[in-house]
Amino acid sequence: MKFEIPQNVSRVTETLKAAGYDAYLVGGCVRDFVMGKVPKDFDITTNAKPEDIVKLFEGKEEDGIKVVYENTFGTVAVVFENEPHDSNVRQIEITPYRRETTYSDNRHPDAIEFAEKLSDDLMRRDFTMNALAYDPVSHETTDFYNGLADIKNKIIRTVGEANERFNEDALRMMRAVRFAAQLGFAVSHETLDAILKKKNLLANVSQERIRDEFVKMVNSNEPAIGIGLMKQLGILEMILPEIMEGDGCEQGGVHKFDVFTHLVMACQHAADKNFSFHVRLAALFHDIGKPRTRRPGTKKEWTFYGHEVVGARMAQKIMERMKFSKADTDMVVKLVRYHMFFSDTETITLSPVRRIIANIGADNIWELMKIRECDRVGMSKPEAPYRLRKYHAMIEECLRDPISVSQLKIDGHYLMKDLGVKPGPRMGWMLHALLEEVLEDPAKNTVETLSSRVRELEHLSDAELRALGEAGKEAKEELEEEEVKKLHVKHGVK
Repeated sequence: MKFEIPQNVSRVTETLKAAGYDAYLVGGCVRDFVMGKVPKDFDITTNAKPEDIVKLFEGKEEDGIKVVYENTFGTVAVVFENEPHDSNVRQIEITPYRRETTYSDNRHPDAIEFAEKLSDDLMRRDFTMNALAYDPVSHETTDFYNGLADIKNKIIRTVGEANERFNEDALRMMRAVRFAAQLGFAVSHETLDAILKKKNLLANVSQERIRDEFVKMVNSNEPAIGIGLMKQLGILEMILPEIMEGDGCEQGGVHKFDVFTHLVMACQHAADKNFSFHVRLAALFHDIGKPRTRRPGTKKEWTFYGHEVVGARMAQKIMERMKFSKADTDMVVKLVRYHMFFSDTETITLSPVRRIIANIGADNIWELMKIRECDRVGMSKPEAPYRLRKYHAMIEECLRDPISVSQLKIDGHYLMKDLGVKPGPRMGWMLHALLEEVLEDPAKNTVETLSSRVRELEHLSDAELRALGEAGKEAKEELEEEEVKKLHVKHGVK
């Protein structure tokens, strides 16, 4: 197999090779190449020791290269500072061949030993698909553990004995689930059996590491696969017991599914539409408060009054427990808290729509609408029914710049201070008269033109000026109606 290696990666491998060292691409980047994907980052392994690697690349700041060596595991990062920060070839990590000793805490090796052979390094990898090494010169792929076959067959299998791999690092169990969601692979039977036996070791893993794997899973193409697998393996009840409260919690009414299934379907729809992480997570959490608020209702149905408030509190605790940032927490909690603002579009006015925009923020209102879409699809209903389209039209109406005297280049303060107009009804009539003229001819909306027109209007009687002002108001209202009609046509609503 021959892969197209980016120039920065080739510069690193060629520098190592020229100095007489091995240089292999290793891990996820090789897996991605085999699968026909563009790698998100590049890792290189070598028989050079950290100090040797640093010597080869240091002192090249003029070429835009910086060397970073702070890793206790011997990893040296070669940073190409001229590349964009989000580039997959900005930072290339080089790690010496190494062996790892015992894992007393089920998280980190107690010690590492640098090795001389590539085989020593590959045997410490987590899964066979990640235990591949590619030589960019010979174009040969080293595959001691049948990783190529497992990629072809879409199987996730540990390197060596699964129980040992999970004893070493319990997070690997979460990684197996995450890879299943990301890649659409199945987890081998022996790997699943080992996870069932060793899942309690996840209690020894920090919330931050678990969160990072969970985020990658939610951001994958198939979060429903990951969540379902976590449930099947008993991991979900350890990490997100709040979600499990919805398992078997029937909703009745328009809902065909229990709360758990509804939440998973809503999250999956967010992934299918490539919505943001905040929307995906809020979709998973939006009805999380229902089991705790369920009460018998009329006609053998259930009620869930206040579930959005309870759910927001639950989401807050989950986000804080998993050590999410304050910004992420605030955003998800807001989306959960306000996802129930919808009511009858035939009776609702713009006032409550404006209030919800004020609560959630104008920048976030469309994210909230995406939650509503996910909620509907989670009930096996169409994405954009009439009511949802009507809300889109009302939100756009609230968000667009209103047609008002505030659009004029002069205002009441200017009239009083610069033109000597006294406050009172005449000033209001003047401004509306000016607005009508500007609506007819926007070129007149200059300080000079409007000031000159004010001096002319000052000579009119109250009756004459009032008539012009009323005409201006009518013209404004007619234009407002036309703008709203356009929005309604755009969204196919009345």
